[in-house]
Parts: sequence; structure tokens; C-alpha cells
Amino acid sequence: MTYKEARVYLDEVSKYGSVLGLDMIRGLLGELGNPQDSLKFIHIAGTNGKGSVLAYTSTILSEAGYRTGRYVSPTVVSYLERIQVDGKWIPEDDFAELVEEVQKAIARMEAEGKGSPTVFEAETAVAFLYFRKMNCDLVVLETGLGGELDATNIVKNTVASVFTPISRDHMGFLGDTLEEIAAVKAGIIKPGCTVVTAQQKPEVLKVLSRKAEEMKCSIRTADMGEAKVSREDWNGQRFSYRGLEDIEISLAGRHQVENAVTALETIELLRTAGYAVSDVAVKRGLRKATWPGRFTCINRNPLFIIDGAHNEDAVLRLRESVERYFNGRRLIFIMGVFRDKEYDKIASIMAPLADEIYTVDLPDSDRSLKASELECAVKPYCKNTEAKQDIEAAVKAALFSAKGNDVILAFGSLSYLGQVTELVCLELERMGEKE
Repeated sequence: MTYKEARVYLDEVSKYGSVLGLDMIRGLLGELGNPQDSLKFIHIAGTNGKGSVLAYTSTILSEAGYRTGRYVSPTVVSYLERIQVDGKWIPEDDFAELVEEVQKAIARMEAEGKGSPTVFEAETAVAFLYFRKMNCDLVVLETGLGGELDATNIVKNTVASVFTPISRDHMGFLGDTLEEIAAVKAGIIKPGCTVVTAQQKPEVLKVLSRKAEEMKCSIRTADMGEAKVSREDWNGQRFSYRGLEDIEISLAGRHQVENAVTALETIELLRTAGYAVSDVAVKRGLRKATWPGRFTCINRNPLFIIDGAHNEDAVLRLRESVERYFNGRRLIFIMGVFRDKEYDKIASIMAPLADEIYTVDLPDSDRSLKASELECAVKPYCKNTEAKQDIEAAVKAALFSAKGNDVILAFGSLSYLGQVTELVCLELERMGEKE
């Protein structure tokens, strides 16, 4: 099987949709010899910040000399980005080889009437096979949806269960209240592991603490009050935390300090468990960590930022960053969101800041809110709003409009930001040749 054939096969598997539950992934991994049982995990759940905490934690561990796997979704730059070891994507040949192994296992299951795994379950199996093949010391694992019944929760050897801020998202799947959503996410807590959490709303912390006590786990809380920020702009930040001075991160936004602090508490937990991680490795890892699509600058002239904020809590944090870094500057937005998101709230929070807004359809047409519908939601807050026929047209319009000190911000779903990045590079190259 070639890489292209592997991708075609997984596209075919995707017709089974998304189903929460562990029975199918348990059966699939059993067919494959349960590769996850030979690995140790740092398992991350939450609403916002999972990827950033994963990036900080895994990069620190790699800098400390541990072979570290990371499994993430969704991706921005490349499909292969979702499975990495020490920051390097899984090679196409390895991916194709392991997909073929998973394909044969699924065929055996189907022949025996055991059902058909979803594409996320198949990808998760590929990841575990690769991490076992690479003899990873630790795997930093991000949940796909929720926690308790997410396919990643099949793992047993959890060293730490880590929680980023939990807020309302995917409410149709996870619950109608914060307590219900928190209870689902708390399902990743395993007996005897240690729990690390970012600062949470009281009702969320109560749920996590109760689950930790039930599983006889200690719990650590990251304390933003202990973080002292000494420098902050759209290009990075410097801060200190609990005796560690002059910490640098390249990711912008005050919430990224919170994510870094959560990672620091996770590392401190690993130290108490016997993992050797020096302060030098910690500071180097935090400085090197990157995470595409999280207030990421993709061009400096004009300044072009992309951000995957797609729910109310994330958009509030995005607005805070925009107001802090770009106060008084003319703002041009590109917006694309899924239909199941709170797009009216997103519009009311962000659109009043903008001078121009272009709305777009997302690549996943089945889930995308139509650009014309998003335009209607946005226009009451920014009259200069226009639905574009495609993402390329929106990028061209924004770049053509931007002058001098203007800032362009593309935000919403992560699913289209990779395409935005490619189009910006192509269009600026074309404009440069024309000049």
C-alpha cells in the first residue's frame, strides 16, 4: 500500500462517521496485539488549549532526552502532523505500512461480524502501532471528543490526566451543563495516576476533584496568580513561575501563559514520579514549542494572523489578545465556522472590532455554515461584511485591502487555516512578481 492508497482507504472508512464508545477500538486494538498496553501516557482533555499544553509538554520531554510521541487532532499544516515523535511527523512509508496492517485487522473484524471501526479509531490504532514501533518513553495524547468514551481513552497506563479549561462546547454530544461536560472529560482519570488541571470554574473543579478522589488520585492545580509576565506582544512572551525565572514562549495571548503553566505543573508531577527533567530542558522546550493555528503569524507585511478560535471561550480570549496587541490598528477579518458552533455569539464578540469582514465556506461542506448565512449573522456588528465564493477570493480581497499598519486575522475553524496559509504565500508571491 502506498501513502496515497492509505489516504484513499481512510477516506472510505470515514463513511462510518463518528461514534463514541470503546467497544470497537478495543476490538481493533485486540486484533493488533494491543500496542497501547506497552506505552505510558500523558492524557489531555479540555475545551480549549489541549494542543498548546501538548506542544509545551512534549517538547520539554524531548529536550530532556525522552523519546516522546504526540497524537493530535485536528491538524492545520498536514494530515501527517497528527502522529509525531519528538516533533517529527510520521513518514509516509511508515504510515502506509501501518494503515495496511490496520486495514487487514478491520477486514478480519468485518468478516467475523464484529462491526466496522470509524476513521478516528483506525487513525488512533495507527498512532499506537507507530509509537510502539518507535519505542516511545512517553506519549502525550489529546482526546478527540470528550473523554470517557473517546477512542483515546482505551489506554491503561496513564501517568498523568491533564485538564485544560473546560467550557461549553459539543453540548449535543457531551451534555447540557458544565457539570455534565466536566464529568465526561473526567472519564480519562485512571486509578493511581496524578491529575493536573488548569484553573477551572468552581463547578468544574468540584467534578474533577470528586473523580480524582474516587480513583485515589492526587490533584495539582496550575495557579496563574503565581505567573508574573514581564514581556508580552503578538510575537511571544516572557514570564516567571514558582521560582523559575525568564521563561520564554513564542505563542501569543495571555491564555498561552496559562497553558504553559499547566505544562509546567505536569512536568513537576513527572519529576516527582522519577523522570529527570532539568530546568534547562524545561526552558528550552517552552521556548521551542510551536503550535500552528494558535494566534500564529504567517506574514509580517501585511501582518497576517491565523487562529482556530471556534467557541465562545476561545473567541473571548482571541478578542482580549486582539485588543491588547492591535489597539488602534485597522482590522480585516476572514471568518469560517461550522454550523454546530455558537456563531451568533462568535459574531457578537469579534465582529465589532473589525473594519472589514469576509465570510467563507469551509472545506467540509456538510458541516460548514454557509458564508451567506454567516454574513447575515455578522453584518449587524460590522456593516462592511461580504460573503466570498471561496477561501481564495477572501484571501485576495483581504490582501488587496490591507494597507500600511493594517492587520488581517483569519479565524474560526482550524480546518481551513492550512489552506489560508498556502493561499497567502501564493498570492503574495504573485503580487510581488506583478510589481
